[in-house]
Amino acid sequence: MQGSNGVRDENPSLFQRSVRLARLGKSLRPEQVAELYETPNRKGFGDSALPCFLLSKDLKMPPPKVAEQIADSFDAPASVIRVQAISGYFNVWYDAGTVAQSVLPMIAESGAKYGSSAEGAGKTICMDYSHPNIAKPFGVGHLRSTVIGHSLKRILEKLGYKTAGINHLGDWGTQFGTLIVAFREWGSEELLASKPIQHLFDIYVRFHDEEKQHPELKERARAEFKKLEDGDPANRAMWQRFRDLSLAEFDRVYKRLGVSFDSYAGEAFYEERLAPLIDRLQKLGLATVGEDGALVIDVGEKDQPPLLLRKADGATLYATRDLAAAEYRHDTYDFAQCLYIVGTAQALHFRQLFAVLKRMGYDWAERMVHVEFGWVKFADTMMSTRKGNIIFLDDVIGEAVQLTRKIIAEHNPGLEDADAVAESVGVGAVVFWMLSVKRQKDVNFNWDEVLSFDGRTGPYLQYTHARLCSLMAKWGRPIPGAADADLGRLHTDEERQLLLLLAEWPRRIRQAARQYEPQIIAASLLDMAQAYNTFYQNVRILDGDPAAAPSRILLADCLRQVFENGLYLLGLSAPKRM
Repeated sequence: MQGSNGVRDENPSLFQRSVRLARLGKSLRPEQVAELYETPNRKGFGDSALPCFLLSKDLKMPPPKVAEQIADSFDAPASVIRVQAISGYFNVWYDAGTVAQSVLPMIAESGAKYGSSAEGAGKTICMDYSHPNIAKPFGVGHLRSTVIGHSLKRILEKLGYKTAGINHLGDWGTQFGTLIVAFREWGSEELLASKPIQHLFDIYVRFHDEEKQHPELKERARAEFKKLEDGDPANRAMWQRFRDLSLAEFDRVYKRLGVSFDSYAGEAFYEERLAPLIDRLQKLGLATVGEDGALVIDVGEKDQPPLLLRKADGATLYATRDLAAAEYRHDTYDFAQCLYIVGTAQALHFRQLFAVLKRMGYDWAERMVHVEFGWVKFADTMMSTRKGNIIFLDDVIGEAVQLTRKIIAEHNPGLEDADAVAESVGVGAVVFWMLSVKRQKDVNFNWDEVLSFDGRTGPYLQYTHARLCSLMAKWGRPIPGAADADLGRLHTDEERQLLLLLAEWPRRIRQAARQYEPQIIAASLLDMAQAYNTFYQNVRILDGDPAAAPSRILLADCLRQVFENGLYLLGLSAPKRM
């Protein structure tokens, strides 16, 4: 049986033992308590610690008393060398050799499947992410949704879930009335053919500049979108042209990022479903016409404004299309959960959306989750397409790849496939920069941080993987199996730290999935990289104790495997040479 930190015991896991000893009430299940275990931040506080604060509520006694009860009655398995109650925590120290005998054979046997589980078998999770707007450049702001969604998709699949990655393209709405007016006023067929997205972006920004002096432009844009919704052939043709050009650009960007989707059903896909939906809402008595002629629906929450479904001029909004999309996704995928990886700015919208679905009588509305993330800023300024202060993703990746190529030329000029390595490391630098920050925090765009190849960065992780591959090449023989290595010789502090981090890996994956937080995977890999560098500097792996070399090589190769697995979960490549 495997404990929550990956340590496998013949008897019930360490964590479930402590759960039983605490004599829990009904509010916390044993597996929930097992997930409470954490790695202490300070030395001297054990390898794992169970905070007893939630248990204290269940048992109606102070946390220190709960911790003492567990420590006093704990029957330690062979993997545990010491337990102690400290300030309301039950702290555990492990024997490195016993952990090695449990964890390393498991990794060697499982390979890429280490940390996998079947907990999601038979369940589908819909994931709405990326969703760039047609006729606008793919900016750094869209990248954050894209890479969070892509990473979560892989993490959830690791746990056995079937996922449906949906790119809900912003391909409908009043902004297309704006673009139609702008192109007719200032558009160039030559520029549209040579630089389509840049040109459409430029005239979109110009429209909003001109609108300040000519407010009638806004009314013209509304009228053109209404004509588009009513099926005007000329407007439809222009919209389709803008959409096709944008999809070609998006496809190029996604291929560069290694991202793919199961569906590109954007806002326009649901157009034919809107009239029947609105009709049903009115017959249910949920949608009413306000004083201004707009159609609204009361979300049933006193502190929230009504949801606007249709403007007075008959034009629909993205809220209407989101309702139609939710129904379609449930009917199509019968999801266990539907995740919306969308910025914090849309929090009110999703609260309203979910509340309306509940009022419509859908019990599955409880399974919808807004996975929100913070703003992406540039020089502490919010980016805005209308203002023109957006950072193009191509520019960011281009700079990163160029810098990587320069570093390779200086330090490893004979590297094979240098251009391909520079591409993978440059892209990895940008992707990791997004994922290394907890998603609910704002990210301030900083060239020095994004393109740094030292410290806690993506290139640092990829370089660590390459160094591990180099070590295996220097070994020059088949990697020893557990039966060929004396794992009891892994007893140094450096080896022990690596073993504990490897044992913790399956729990980190589960935590990342349950918190919708790829940063947990990023932080775990950074901890492993730092521990490996300390191990490499302080322990003679190849030319030290000959009897210990096979076990050390096996440890390093298991770490290499977990690095490869972890980089994949984040959407980064794992180069063998750098």
